[in-house]
Amino acid sequence: MKARDKIKKLNEEIDKLLVIHYSCENLSDDNEGYSPRITSIAVQNVDSQNTNSFSIHLIAEEEQLPRENIEQQYNQLEKKMLSKFYEFVRRHNNYNWLHWNMKTVNYGFEAIAHRYKILSSKDAPNIPESKKFNLSSLILEIYGDNCVDHPRMIELMKINGGVHRSFLSGKDEVEAFRNKEYLKLHKSTLCKVNWFRKIFTLLIEGKLKTQRSNWLHTVNKLLESLPAKNLGFVAIILTFYSTIDLIYKNYFVNFEDSKPTNIQNEKK
Repeated sequence: MKARDKIKKLNEEIDKLLVIHYSCENLSDDNEGYSPRITSIAVQNVDSQNTNSFSIHLIAEEEQLPRENIEQQYNQLEKKMLSKFYEFVRRHNNYNWLHWNMKTVNYGFEAIAHRYKILSSKDAPNIPESKKFNLSSLILEIYGDNCVDHPRMIELMKINGGVHRSFLSGKDEVEAFRNKEYLKLHKSTLCKVNWFRKIFTLLIEGKLKTQRSNWLHTVNKLLESLPAKNLGFVAIILTFYSTIDLIYKNYFVNFEDSKPTNIQNEKK
């Protein structure tokens, strides 16, 4: 299925479309364990714009755990956070999930499921691949791989309304977690899901701005315009009449020419 068809499908089922993003520890080997800890997850319904938040600091607050004791309880807090997240997943098993490059065991749905299994010794509820849609890939397929410079997320933000004040790069999010700036970290995660929803809306409306656009996208956009549709209709009518005319000339006219004249008949 092509990107445009996928976007159309998601828009037709927009009440069942969720945008997800999450933050985590450093993706290198500078962590306590082998896999990076999940620090916060945000999920937003594109249609209602209702947002569900899952984060270590929110669980700590629910447990009435003093801020200075949070670090010692990271594993327990992360486990409870992920358990709540997967309860949400179970309740939304027929929903579609829109994400930004969450596609590997290092960073993605599989990474979250792995952390859950490590901490709980249970398999995470499965989100089918057919329900996952990579927003970044959809944009690149439509506008071309070179439509925007790296880092693509922040560059697209700059030309589509600006960078939100709460936005943190992946590196900055890691630093915020190390500095125990949990609220700052979670605000960054929330602003990104808000932005993904906005970008999806711009894609639907054909209003997404890029630094460069491939020729195929330009042609498609022209063909989708009203004047182009009218010209296409006229072209179909002209083709139809040309075909009829050709049939008439090749069959009826030639047939008349081949009939013997009265004079010829009299000579015979």
